[in-house]
Amino acid sequence: MPSTICLRCLKRTLPPIDTTCSLSITHRAAFSTTPSLSAQPVKKKASVKTGPQAKAGKTLRLAKNKPVQAGRPPAAGERKALRKRIVLSNTNALEVQGLENLTTDNAADAGKLQSLEGHVLGFGNDTVEALRALEAFKPGQGWGLFRRPAALVRRETVELGEALEGVMGSTNVTRQMIYGERGSGKSVLLLQGMAMAYLQGWIVIHLPEAREITNAQTSYQPYRTPEGETIYIQPHYTAQLLLSISKANRGLLSNLRISEKHDLPMPLQSNISLARLVDLGANDPSLAYPIWRALWAELTSPSQPEVEGQFRPPVFVSMDGVDHIMRPSAYLNSETKPIHAHELAVARDYSNLLSGKTSLPNGGMIMAATSASTRPSVPTLDHVLARKVAERQLQNILSICEDLKHQAESAKATQDLDITALEAIRSHNFESPLVAKQVSNFRDRIQRLCYDDRPLQDVQRALTSQEFKIPEWDPYAIIDQRVSDVMESVEVRKVEGLSKVEARGVMEYYARSGMVRAAITEGLVSEKWTLAGNGMVGELEKATVMARF
Repeated sequence: MPSTICLRCLKRTLPPIDTTCSLSITHRAAFSTTPSLSAQPVKKKASVKTGPQAKAGKTLRLAKNKPVQAGRPPAAGERKALRKRIVLSNTNALEVQGLENLTTDNAADAGKLQSLEGHVLGFGNDTVEALRALEAFKPGQGWGLFRRPAALVRRETVELGEALEGVMGSTNVTRQMIYGERGSGKSVLLLQGMAMAYLQGWIVIHLPEAREITNAQTSYQPYRTPEGETIYIQPHYTAQLLLSISKANRGLLSNLRISEKHDLPMPLQSNISLARLVDLGANDPSLAYPIWRALWAELTSPSQPEVEGQFRPPVFVSMDGVDHIMRPSAYLNSETKPIHAHELAVARDYSNLLSGKTSLPNGGMIMAATSASTRPSVPTLDHVLARKVAERQLQNILSICEDLKHQAESAKATQDLDITALEAIRSHNFESPLVAKQVSNFRDRIQRLCYDDRPLQDVQRALTSQEFKIPEWDPYAIIDQRVSDVMESVEVRKVEGLSKVEARGVMEYYARSGMVRAAITEGLVSEKWTLAGNGMVGELEKATVMARF
């Protein structure tokens, strides 16, 4: 059938087709004799030879081509000795005129020591040598800035002196742990305790750094106790500890004789002195631990003053950085599992003393201080410290409640109650948020009842029904029962900052030593006290003395 559309009309509807197609075709000859005009390839840079190239096989080594070493390598233990080097005197510092010393008289009398609160007392030469042997001085404490070692008598020092006075002449044993922020003076407080105990004729034993016991940098070996328990002894560390005990207590140990026979791998004379016994262990690490046990057997034997050489004085034992022995150590057992620090012999003996498992029949004091600069993570110890501090702080609140109850029994109206002590409580002084919130709500409730003049029965009901909760251990976490048992009967004290009176006393000592040239005014004391975090003695020294350097 023919189409109804004209083919010419259909052609007009289509778009025009470009018939001229521009093709770029290059016409070249089959070959050309014209030289190429393309650029030459970039030449590779010559490599600079910095040294002799290694060749396969043997090479010729001449003496003149060997590198010259600038100095000798450090000997074994040289860097550690340099790191622990203590400078206790600065000849360029001024001699403080009228500086009193910590003597036997003022150390044994808490009343005299309290009258010296806020003053700086120096240490005698014999005391300094004993403290140096015990490694009580630490690098970075600023001893080398002054003419001779001295320390501030603060409120905690007076309390420590009272505790030592309570032990003298009795069989009482004080077990105490101090903690606080970095630079609060915990190590210096331990040093003052050692100095006072030494001046009163005590046996002083100090473990300067608990981290050295647990960081797996000294020799150790398993040891089977008579009870069948496996512990790990550290021969070289124990020998070093015995050496420090011998140097610090030489005069006292020389007058004491052994009172019983000991199971030692060597024969002993029947009347050998304790000084000679300690020297044997200090000179031979293989004998160190048996002699360490024999020494403790002698020190914990009953005193017999009527028998020559059988008198046993009180014992002062301290450890700095105690939190390092409240966790697993870096040592491994035969199954490549971490050894708990309480399985190490020295740490085990100290923890038994701290917990009271090992008794001191002649009296003594066990002190421990935590470390805020090298402190590891010890959740169980943190919980125990928080719990004990909360219990002590709540005791003060409960005593205020009892006082208000007695007032309510004899008062006629609510306005007659004296709530000044309750109003003086500040919740920010409580470390536990749980306790701080409870105390704040209780204080506000009692204040509201008194200000609104509510009946006395409402106040009595509020005082009677109030119950305070203390921090509890997380039931989903694993508690270290060994640490919890050791800390059960230990007294805990927090070392706070200095008061402004104490800060002025130590700043005046800095000025008399020539280390502070400005006049010590109330404004300057307040400024430095505030900048030092409310009197942190370490920060106060940095802000006043160290700022010049």
